[in-house]
Amino acid sequence: MARRMADENTCHREARTCLNRFSNSGRNQTSAALELHLNRFVLEKKSEKIVGSRVTIVKVTVERDFGGRKLSLTTGEMAKQAAGAVLVQFGETVVFVAAQNGPGKPGQDFFPLTVDYRERSAAAGKFPGGFLKREGRPTLKEILTARLTDRPIRPLFPEGYVEEIQVMSNVLACDGENDPDVLSIIGASAALGLAPVPFQGPIAAVRIGRIDEQLVLMPTQEQIDQSTLDLVVAGNKTSVLMIEGFAAQLPEDEMADAIMYAHAQIVILCEMQEEFLQKANRPKQAFVPKASNPFDAPLREEFYQQLRDAKSIKGKQERGEKIAAIKQSAKDKHFPAGSDVAANGGTTIEFGVAFDNMAYRAVRDLIMTGTRPDGRGLTDLRAVSCAVGVLPRVHGSALFTRGETQSLCTVVLGTPRDEQKVDGLFEEYSKRFMLDYYFPSYSVGECRPIRGPGRRELGHGALAERSVASVIPAGDKFPYTMRVISDIMESNGSSSMASVCSATLGLMDAGVPIAQPVAGISIGLVKDKESFVLLTDIIGDEDHYGDMDFKVAGTQKGVTGIQLDLKIDGISEEIIRATLVQARTARIDLLKSMLLAIRRPRTEIATTAPRLLMTKIDPAKIGLLIGPGGKTIRAMQEETGTTIDIKDDGTVTISCSDKEGAEDALGRIEAMTEEIKVGKIYTGRVSSVKDFGAFIEIAPGKDGLCHISELSDGYVKSVAEICKEGDKLTVKVIAVDEQNRVKLSRKAVLMEQAAAAAAGDTEAV
Repeated sequence: MARRMADENTCHREARTCLNRFSNSGRNQTSAALELHLNRFVLEKKSEKIVGSRVTIVKVTVERDFGGRKLSLTTGEMAKQAAGAVLVQFGETVVFVAAQNGPGKPGQDFFPLTVDYRERSAAAGKFPGGFLKREGRPTLKEILTARLTDRPIRPLFPEGYVEEIQVMSNVLACDGENDPDVLSIIGASAALGLAPVPFQGPIAAVRIGRIDEQLVLMPTQEQIDQSTLDLVVAGNKTSVLMIEGFAAQLPEDEMADAIMYAHAQIVILCEMQEEFLQKANRPKQAFVPKASNPFDAPLREEFYQQLRDAKSIKGKQERGEKIAAIKQSAKDKHFPAGSDVAANGGTTIEFGVAFDNMAYRAVRDLIMTGTRPDGRGLTDLRAVSCAVGVLPRVHGSALFTRGETQSLCTVVLGTPRDEQKVDGLFEEYSKRFMLDYYFPSYSVGECRPIRGPGRRELGHGALAERSVASVIPAGDKFPYTMRVISDIMESNGSSSMASVCSATLGLMDAGVPIAQPVAGISIGLVKDKESFVLLTDIIGDEDHYGDMDFKVAGTQKGVTGIQLDLKIDGISEEIIRATLVQARTARIDLLKSMLLAIRRPRTEIATTAPRLLMTKIDPAKIGLLIGPGGKTIRAMQEETGTTIDIKDDGTVTISCSDKEGAEDALGRIEAMTEEIKVGKIYTGRVSSVKDFGAFIEIAPGKDGLCHISELSDGYVKSVAEICKEGDKLTVKVIAVDEQNRVKLSRKAVLMEQAAAAAAGDTEAV
């Protein structure tokens, strides 16, 4: 106590000296302002050790060189009233993460964990786009990162823990090189480690790229653009907890190698967090599980076998009806006359939890003995059916059904003007390919309000989109903007992977020349002590009561998308490699079924789709094409019925509802921007008629003379016999003199046409 008082006295003396200096310099405004400065100075000097009512907050910083940059964790400086607060910095990207706990609601039987992630434009030195200059609802990137942070930390709380936990990540600075999403996961683990909650961490996450067949740890944005792999892996020191990655058809063994390389780096970050938490020395509250449920034993004795038999019924609806009847029978027995309290003192909430526990045990017992709820073998796919062209008017459509999961795909093709502009902390970019996923309530036989897409729908859509994106043709080969909609018509497990399959079929039906067809499958896991069982193509019950949902999408060549969600505290390398092998076998079977519906992309796009033509002009001639005030290009669009888009590099895209209009505009643009070449044929307009010939405008601002002797392949008495001003004539350039004067010939065109017609008649004979 005496030492602490001495430290405080020293602190006050230093603050008073500083106050006198401000007073003597004349910079002070009022005594109140000086006192405020004094108080702040005292707090700063005491920030090393501020004693609160519950805990001593100590400023702690731990640093490591990681991936060629400095990674640091700091606590004790900001948000001291939060249960746990950490500042994570990597390079010049800074993420603040706070964790807070609170009491759960009475009767609550689930773990209420909430994770939020926010990116403010100011972190990158930018203003928000649009009219409002304040961020509104979370962006897609923010929602996906919140899900990415949630998934590895959720399984690491003990069963039965139902207190409120909130994790908030806020990007404070972004250097434009290092993505803050992975830092959010690291910060969440560290903040929960500081908080007085039973979090079984630490965990960490890393991003892995692949350039020139070499793995890259924590790649920058520039490196990601060059990479054939974008992989995020989270885990603890002994196992992998979460995977989300996208690749350009990467073979399974190489994907597994990348995952295990990531895990080796995760161990380093977990050790760093252990040092950090040891230095912070925050107290933890031991979790005391609730007393045993009074319904566990009686329900298991009386209804376990009935429930196990019901869980073996193949049909989802029939199975659900039978289980509901068993549950009602058990409830009637223990709660006679509609009472809310049973004879053993248990409540209806406890009854519901016990019944679900019994269902959990029944499903897992069945699977561990080799029996799946719907009777399939462990590696069997459900029945698959595929159809394409199921809808009129749209540009492509498909219906993919696997068991009781069904996705209806709709494809629409648009012009470059339909591209999605994406703005955020990094440079704005455009998306040519979009996949939107919708999960209506009728797909699972439920009623609920229809509102905007939720986090799950956005997450599933993004997974399917990125799993297919690597096979989409480049813009210079297929200039269309593509939007795919996946409507889930019914669902009983793995609807996101069904969306991958239906999207592939729909794109092929629309005539999109994808590099390879893509299929997706989900592999489940039931793990009991040292043994485990992998399940191909899991249904809803296997997902709900199992330990893993491992989604793998890809082509016959390799993996394009991968996502792992766990309900246990990690899986081993053995399980990861076995899952990838089992998923590949199922994927090849799926691709065979899909290719029976459509072998390859259609050679022609739908007649209802816009016609797009592309050309490349000299960027120096863009002004010529646009004309003064846009006069030239507007006139061309009106006359041909087209829409013309020009990029700074000289790429010109012409869109039109009919092919003829697009070709007309293309011919005009090429004629206007290309050099006049001898031997080339042009269709031009007669600008003036003279006695000796006609001047024909073959390109805007470019006239040529067609002499009277070149107007026809016969004798011409007068130019007026052949043409007048405003007429269109097809002519051939026969000469360009030293003064750049162009000589044209209609006679040459007529003679070529006659020769071609004669050759055609000869072939016909």
